Amino acid sequence: MSTITKDPSKMQTASGFPLFENIDTTFVFEKNEIQVLRKLAKQVLDISKREIEKEKARLWTQFNDLKPQRPMVLADPENGWNEIILSDQLKCKDPLARIWEMHLKKQIFWAEQIKDDKVFEPYFDVPYCYSDTGWGLEIKKEGGENGGAFHIIPCIEDYDRDLEKLEFPDLEIDMPASDTMLNLANDIFGDILAVRRKTIWWWSLGMSRDFINLRGLDKMMMDLILEPEGVHKLMAFLRDGYLKRLDYLQNNGLLSLNTEGTYVGSGGFGFTDQLPKPSDNLTKVLTKNMWGFCESQETVGVSPQMFNAFILPYQLPIMARFGLNCYGCCEPIEVRWDYVKTIPNLRRVSTSAWANVANMKECLGSDYIMSIKPNPTPLSIAHIDEQTARKEVRDALDNSKGCVVELIMKDNHTLGGNPSNITKWVEIVRQEIDR
Repeated sequence: MSTITKDPSKMQTASGFPLFENIDTTFVFEKNEIQVLRKLAKQVLDISKREIEKEKARLWTQFNDLKPQRPMVLADPENGWNEIILSDQLKCKDPLARIWEMHLKKQIFWAEQIKDDKVFEPYFDVPYCYSDTGWGLEIKKEGGENGGAFHIIPCIEDYDRDLEKLEFPDLEIDMPASDTMLNLANDIFGDILAVRRKTIWWWSLGMSRDFINLRGLDKMMMDLILEPEGVHKLMAFLRDGYLKRLDYLQNNGLLSLNTEGTYVGSGGFGFTDQLPKPSDNLTKVLTKNMWGFCESQETVGVSPQMFNAFILPYQLPIMARFGLNCYGCCEPIEVRWDYVKTIPNLRRVSTSAWANVANMKECLGSDYIMSIKPNPTPLSIAHIDEQTARKEVRDALDNSKGCVVELIMKDNHTLGGNPSNITKWVEIVRQEIDR
């Protein structure tokens, strides 16, 4: 079975188990593996029945509809999960069974230890098994071992010569394997959790990373001045490829709603009364029924005017397809706000650790969600730097009074080997909100 994503480093851990690639499974689990998975699933079911889950879902819905009762809190350990649930703690042997076991254990730890505002639902989502043909040119990198830094070797060396080699990427869905996996999940969990076929087909639709993978970051930056026509042509091709992908997914009934407990954008969940819900049982999900998301964090060193000339015009037709939109990740948005605010149906705006919260308050007011991402560094040491973490949260709350605020802890490459760091951060945030 193979599930391939454009950027497997961007795992949708908050919306479910991560996207994965090249899982070597026979789809036949041992009896003891099935027992382990069923026991965990029953624990997740019990968690989902708690009254607090209904209350959190109500709070997220009002929050996303710009009627907040309080700031919302999400803490996703991301790579820190590897320090919370260790590989040798997993009891299953089959690679797919281990992924499912890890997913269920994450939900249990999240509910019992982290205690943020994540809503736990009685579902078990199973993605399609698929591969992606890519843009027609081989992506080459130097370095990158063990998650380290890498350099792109440009596969587009000359725009006039190489652009004609590009192809729109196609999805190749392995339906027999997809059905086998879905049936296996139903056999194991069907009497406990509602098994759904649901695939997170993208993290971001922003295109900057695709451009860089084809041309290289250093060359892209130089091309904005030296090869502007080439940049426009490549961005137009990427835009058309993404629009073609959205048409394919929509026309073939492959989209799923992200308007409930699905992680959307670079922070927060999708609960809303302003778009259809899964309970509406749409015959076909359209992009206009969903949250969309774009960002361009790799172009943080580009002037707002260049961003508006070379990036945003190609993102706008994509975002116009969606009922509500999120924008931004690590890049400071306030310097681009005059342009970003023209995005149709914009609702959630990233306020990263590199943004100025007071300036973002002037931009967003109470008309948009301010998705504040405090710096994860205080959590990356053996014992959380409580003083620094508390000061950053307190300053963020003080500087965003009157705004629709969510506090998102993410981008954790490590928790310093101490899982309690993430739980302590949530405690600090709760205390500061109460204050």
